[in-house]
Amino acid sequence: MMKKLEILIASPPKIDGLRFRKFVGESDFPAMLHIIEAGAIADQEKIRDTLDDLKHAYTHLRNCDPYQDMIIAEINGEPIAYSRVEWWQEEDPQVRVYGYFINLLPEWRSQGIETAVIGWSEARLRDIAAEHPREIPKYFQIGSSESKVWLNEIVESLGFVAERYFVEMSRTLEDIPAAELPAGIEVRPVIKGQERKIWDASCEAFRGHWGIVQPEDHHYQEYASSKYFQPDLWQVAWHGDEVVASVLNYIDHDYNQKNHCLRGWTEDISTQRKWRKRGIATALILRSLHMHKALGMTEVALGVDTKGLSGALDLYLNLGYHIDKTYIWYRKPLA
Repeated sequence: MMKKLEILIASPPKIDGLRFRKFVGESDFPAMLHIIEAGAIADQEKIRDTLDDLKHAYTHLRNCDPYQDMIIAEINGEPIAYSRVEWWQEEDPQVRVYGYFINLLPEWRSQGIETAVIGWSEARLRDIAAEHPREIPKYFQIGSSESKVWLNEIVESLGFVAERYFVEMSRTLEDIPAAELPAGIEVRPVIKGQERKIWDASCEAFRGHWGIVQPEDHHYQEYASSKYFQPDLWQVAWHGDEVVASVLNYIDHDYNQKNHCLRGWTEDISTQRKWRKRGIATALILRSLHMHKALGMTEVALGVDTKGLSGALDLYLNLGYHIDKTYIWYRKPLA
């Protein structure tokens, strides 16, 4: 390993051949994907990412230089784990988040590698935070799930507290009720040039929700250049020229191929505040279910905050969705 790439860790675990290094570029992606997929299988999670997904994500990083903000653990030159750090300012001016994650091959878990990588990640984030205004409250954040017991035990021992729970829900495409919109509200196919207006309206509807950041142009550009941007599948309710509500549907064909399923996604479900409690979101969701079924899907899924301001979880349960998996966002003060 070239000395300029090596990362020195204080008191690393005593494992033959263990070394830590920096990210070197796209040539690391195949090994990173292997680590992700092996971890997902061990943790009973669905396989989601592809090489193209990694390339897209790393093309659109903000507040993160992967050449300085990543650590890769190797055994005899073979990557077995990695972490990346980044930070962001939430919409709430009193919350600045310094996040990281760790992906680790299952056979190397619980041998001290996690603690070493976490220690480096938090030290790097402290260095970054030291350059930021001191008066803004700062928090470490790491995501996990109920099935990642190995990780949850570690982060809880390090002082993290479960701050928020999100769930992934799914529904078969059988027994779908008819969709009825209130008078004066209509659904129209998305015309090219309307996409940004619809996205802006969706962002506005989510203002005030937990974890939201101020939407900026780069967020839209990242979304619009991704495989999830499928405006032909969107269900958008209008009142004249006003966007009232929307469901930004998509089909992830890579996901379906990897997981041997026919699943559509009913995501980014939103209604503008003055139009809520009129059944518009319900109608758009039901229209989405009928659409996905017509496209050959056999199930749909979505993710939702269990304590969201709009009470969406109860709505989805009432529409026949059931909870498949729980995800956890841990936080602790950055001190």
